[in-house]
Amino acid sequence: METSETTQPRPTHTSLVAVGDSFTEGMSDLLPDGTYRGWADLLAARMAAVNPGFRYANLAVRGKLIRQIVDEQVDAAAAMRADVVTLVGGLNDTLRPKCDMGRVRSLLTEAVERLAPHCGQLVLMRSPGRQGPVLERFRPRMEALFECVEELAHKHGALVVDLYGAPALGDPRLWDADRLHLNAEGHRRVAEAVWQTLGYPPEDPEWHLPPEATLPPRWVARRIEDVRFARRHLLPWIGRRLTGRSSGDGLPPKRPELLPFEGDRVQGAR
Repeated sequence: METSETTQPRPTHTSLVAVGDSFTEGMSDLLPDGTYRGWADLLAARMAAVNPGFRYANLAVRGKLIRQIVDEQVDAAAAMRADVVTLVGGLNDTLRPKCDMGRVRSLLTEAVERLAPHCGQLVLMRSPGRQGPVLERFRPRMEALFECVEELAHKHGALVVDLYGAPALGDPRLWDADRLHLNAEGHRRVAEAVWQTLGYPPEDPEWHLPPEATLPPRWVARRIEDVRFARRHLLPWIGRRLTGRSSGDGLPPKRPELLPFEGDRVQGAR
């Protein structure tokens, strides 16, 4: 009996603009030169490899709240009229002691409404959450944010990448020592998730599955790590919250112009 196979055509995207905070900037996927790579750079490199003349911009800056993303990044991204725009924001707001979720929803809606008409495909995400007490404390806010993401995607034809529902991305082994940012392996898996959501053929069909089980660290080792985490990451984070400062204060966008992309370098970038 004869069978026929249909091959889904590979998407054609000539440009990508990434909008957001530290998650999109690439923390904590640290490169030897002290800069961050991250899922958006990895995704852009893949897209550039199959789409000649591909261009890429990344406007993300660590620590940005959704109001700052709307004010500082959205119009610039819309003006670039890229084939694909990724927007991830609002999670920093949900981690603040006082958070007006109605305001967050309103600002995220504003961002989507200003971006969707000016790009070929808008991509939103349900952000990943590390298993632990922080996730449990802020879970209701995060899930309220994700409900808004789903509603906006349905209304404006955006794609949604469900990272929150992926078991792998809740695994602490895919997170950095600061417990707030993914490590290199975590970013690789996010890039794969977005790649597949955009319609490209899978390179890792099991990206959402957690790594193979390993023996947990001993109690003493866990307590030492908890103390180190508190000194290096938690106390400085609390200090910034109390003084109204941000880790991104004064920092420019990662890649502010939509320029030809050559793997891990952008033509014309300094």
